[in-house]
Amino acid sequence: MSPRRISRPLNTLAAPLLAAFLFGTTGILSAASAQTPQPKAPDTIAARVQGCTACHGTHGQGTDNDYFPRLAGKPAEYLYNQLMNFREGRRKYPPMNYLVTYLSDDYLHEIATYFSQQRPPYPPPSKSAVAESTLKRGREIVLHGDPAKQVPACAACHGAKLTGMEPAIPGLVGLHSDYISAQIGAWRSGSRHAKAPDCMHEIATRLTDDDVNSVAAWLSTQSAPQNPVPAPAGSLKTPLACGSEPQ
Repeated sequence: MSPRRISRPLNTLAAPLLAAFLFGTTGILSAASAQTPQPKAPDTIAARVQGCTACHGTHGQGTDNDYFPRLAGKPAEYLYNQLMNFREGRRKYPPMNYLVTYLSDDYLHEIATYFSQQRPPYPPPSKSAVAESTLKRGREIVLHGDPAKQVPACAACHGAKLTGMEPAIPGLVGLHSDYISAQIGAWRSGSRHAKAPDCMHEIATRLTDDDVNSVAAWLSTQSAPQNPVPAPAGSLKTPLACGSEPQ
């Protein structure tokens, strides 16, 4: 015996609600919208980068989350290169890969230029709990390198003030220790890439875990200089060829 369908009469309130549910509420919402005009969001670059500022701070200054770095004030070409790397899969972080998948080169340039022009204040430097010997080792690598390992000084590329150089070398001040360690680790493992020749991959593979942690710890304790802007293009003669730099 097949089961019987039980139907119950709909009351006068339920009937129109069910009809609206079944056939969509577009008409109802449209009528309401027509009576109360909704303001349009401004079509400005500041409004369009809210997908970025939700994680990186209102002006790209970074946040307390160790893994959302400062974007503000970094060279536009560097920021553009990173957006391209996310889009092309050379850097892997699913939310970022998803956000930029369908964005054009021009749009990525516009985003990069916007954040390069922001100048929010830098946060105070971190207070490191690591041993003094660790900080000393980090300072040595950052300022002088390690000739025995063929590791050039970070300052040789990123400048004596560690604020980077135009057009595509980023500053290293104002970053969290965990973020720095994670990025160098990604280069060492091959999960982060840049355009060939990938100079950072070469350098990172010559460092030990202790070296990486030392560099990250010391950098995170450094205050931003008074005028934390990238050095002019060509003012540093970098020791290695890097694919992200104009040849």
